[in-house]
Amino acid sequence: MRFTLDYDQYAALARQTAAEGCVLLKNEKEALPIRKGETVSVFGRIAFTYYKSGTGSGGMVNAPYRTNILDSLKECEDISVNEELEAVYQDWIRENPFDMGEGWAQEPWSQKEMPVSEALAQKAAASSDLAVVVLGRTAGEDMDNSAEPGSYLLTAEEEALIKTVCSAFKRTAVVLNVGNIIDMKWVDRYQPQAVLYVWQGGQEGGHAAADILTGAVNPCGKLSDTIAADISDYPSTDNFGDAVCNVYAEDIYVGYRYFETFAKEKVSYPFGFGLSYTDFSVEVLNTRTDGTKAELTVLVKNIGKTAGKEVVQVYVCPPQGKLGKPVRNLNSFYKTQLLTPGEGEEVNLVVSLEKSASYDDSGVTGEKSCWVLEAGAYGIYVGTDVRSAKKVCEVQLDELCVISRLEEALAPVQPYERLVPVETGKKGTDGEPVLEIGKQAAPLRSVDLAERIRTERPEAEACIGDQGWKLADVCDKKVTMEQFLSQLSDEDLACLVRGEGMCSPKATPGIASAFGGVTDSLKAFGIPVAGCSDGPSGIRMDCGTIAFSLPNGTLLACTFNPELVEQLYEMEGMELRKNQIDTLLGPGMNIHRNPLNGRNFEYFSEDPCVAGTMAAAQLKGMGKYGVTGTIKHFAGNNQEFKRHDANGVVSERALREIYLKGFEIAVKEGHAYSIMSTYGPINGIWTAGNYDLLTTILRKDWGYQGVVMTDWWAKMNEEGEEGSQSNTIPMVRAQNDVYMVVSDSASNSANDNTMEGLADGRLTRGQLVRNAKNICHFLMRSPVMNRFCDREFDVCEEINNPAKDAMAGNVIASQKVEKETKLDLTKLSTQKGVRAGYLLDVSKAGSYQMIFKMHSGENPFAQLPVSIFVNGVLQQTTTFNGTDNKIIERAVTISFPESGENQLTLFFGESGVRMDEILLVQE
Repeated sequence: MRFTLDYDQYAALARQTAAEGCVLLKNEKEALPIRKGETVSVFGRIAFTYYKSGTGSGGMVNAPYRTNILDSLKECEDISVNEELEAVYQDWIRENPFDMGEGWAQEPWSQKEMPVSEALAQKAAASSDLAVVVLGRTAGEDMDNSAEPGSYLLTAEEEALIKTVCSAFKRTAVVLNVGNIIDMKWVDRYQPQAVLYVWQGGQEGGHAAADILTGAVNPCGKLSDTIAADISDYPSTDNFGDAVCNVYAEDIYVGYRYFETFAKEKVSYPFGFGLSYTDFSVEVLNTRTDGTKAELTVLVKNIGKTAGKEVVQVYVCPPQGKLGKPVRNLNSFYKTQLLTPGEGEEVNLVVSLEKSASYDDSGVTGEKSCWVLEAGAYGIYVGTDVRSAKKVCEVQLDELCVISRLEEALAPVQPYERLVPVETGKKGTDGEPVLEIGKQAAPLRSVDLAERIRTERPEAEACIGDQGWKLADVCDKKVTMEQFLSQLSDEDLACLVRGEGMCSPKATPGIASAFGGVTDSLKAFGIPVAGCSDGPSGIRMDCGTIAFSLPNGTLLACTFNPELVEQLYEMEGMELRKNQIDTLLGPGMNIHRNPLNGRNFEYFSEDPCVAGTMAAAQLKGMGKYGVTGTIKHFAGNNQEFKRHDANGVVSERALREIYLKGFEIAVKEGHAYSIMSTYGPINGIWTAGNYDLLTTILRKDWGYQGVVMTDWWAKMNEEGEEGSQSNTIPMVRAQNDVYMVVSDSASNSANDNTMEGLADGRLTRGQLVRNAKNICHFLMRSPVMNRFCDREFDVCEEINNPAKDAMAGNVIASQKVEKETKLDLTKLSTQKGVRAGYLLDVSKAGSYQMIFKMHSGENPFAQLPVSIFVNGVLQQTTTFNGTDNKIIERAVTISFPESGENQLTLFFGESGVRMDEILLVQE
């Protein structure tokens, strides 16, 4: 494939996307935008150090640059920035540098803030027209947010800053550079004139924020989550954060589904809300109903003074019936084109009630394990957020309609009570029925899961040995997949389900995993090695390779613009293809069950329709260049604390309607063919070996045809037992096709029990062959297949690449290298992103053992990659794990191509490594 990757175009699309995701919550008396000729005073240290993304695997992108809000404002020719105030901040920051933390998931979620006196604020106000206060938060893998200052709440220093600035300035705008919603009670306390969420916009996020602040782009983002008055108002909070078990007692009443049904008064900013610098009228011109559908024609008109975009949102209010339901369910949405003042756009929307169907997990409707539409009136509501949406028509169903008949799957086994609505017979001021919160015993599993697995167990013929067939022969339809796989021994099949990593030399340097033909025997059968790399905010390459940093998931969802997201991910697809990476480990698409989940920045929304639509857009974009995304984490990764072990107790209805629905949309509309399961268990069974999740629902109900991989170093279990990383028997049975990751598949370095299971009958060869089919089908539709067979070569022309000089390292020592040489560690910094160079006078060219003695205070799951370059050429990336402060030794082989001067460079992909000694020993 020939293609041109223009980084200027990439940056422009990212900048536009980041701007369209910004959400303006308040703008009294047109405080924003900053007008031409005005001077702005910028407060807050995060204006200088923009959070491009969260932390962990979702944020470890080696970006070529990172724009910040202050510098981006200074680039705007029509406004001025208070440089005297800037100088005060610069002096303070030199004395109070940014705290990057030490190691994996150890960066603090907020930074120390500079105290601002009343005198400084008043002095700035005297020479400025308005103030912009920038506050920031990060978050990430392995640690949740907390309802404490510096995390979900503002610190005392931040509150003092807002109070002081608001008192001194007549116009104050507070800008939130965060990955997730935060507590907003301070808005009422200090009354800033404008409040703007800019989220985490990747490397172009600073530019995008400045575009919104100056009016170069009119804000048009909408909240993908409900902002409640207090964290305690979210119904999931009481059952969030437990180390052992979290009961999803709120059931399907997540986010606006809860608040609009039971607690409207507790909402500060409703789902779908977002202001503009202009005004729009939304008029429904025509409605037509037919069966279970309604067709709407909506006219959106710009009635203000500035060009802008608006989002039309359609909600369904179903009858309560016997099941009970939320009073609002997002059914569809559409973002207009850029409308100039006076311009209108007619929008044609089709509302399918099937998208708002309910799942009967109890049989109360007489149709157990079915998607149903109960009889009654289905109100159709149109507006620009969930609260403002008005009823425009009804679809009347005279009898129960069964949409699809399924079989019970993934039901809980632990008794608990779930939330249900109870009709009071009263009506509210809006004329709608008033519902109260009731409780109901959640339906428990009634099927014999073990018998289901036994009954559906596939068989396969015994190995017939090498017949000379290659995987390419399956592509060419010379043999069937079954014939091809009959050649593989049981040992070959066991090796095929093991992915290798991190940073395997068998795939693109520095990426998360290589899988497929990872052994010599598998390679001899013509099975290529595919590569996957962490996303979802860009390509993570731990060797230090530069990649484009994209806006985070929450921001992308707030654009409500899947077409724009698809265009952006076309560029990502090109970048993946250029780097010979077959799948990005993203999008992340778990539901924002609670604002305290540390990985919410990677995920989209509290609503499955938004999450699924945005994920499908990304997959479609990447798919145009033959690569794909691995949608994750399937399913229910709604908490980072004790994520490897904490059990989620969830009803089948809540799973199907809320937590699995977005994934279903991504599979059916986005044509996903790669999925990652999670670390923890659902209803007692770890997802990496959960048969009902990965076979009954995913493959049988949804018709999924693709590969499933575990999360890295995941656990599996037999029901009733604890999870174990080596227990791959349930993984294979469940069609979780690849275990991620081991250091060496051929030697079974992780000591899994796959072959043991074959020997004692707990596994069949047929189950392993089934996994092998899924893996090989993925490989056959990936670019690696044609590269491996020398059938197609990619030619990527890069234009305007900003990464040309970003790989250079600083020389910290010059040394002569003899037979045995200790490197000088005096000036070595192992902070994340450091490239430390050694100028070496090598006495003899050739191979050397590079022996590291190191320790780390991190836990064994921490990923601490170190890459070794000689004269700018990557020799090897080795990923250390945390050692709990125990000193370990590891040796790698490097090569100096010639005697004399050579530069050795070490790149640290994450903080937390402590080097005690580095020794070079000539081989």
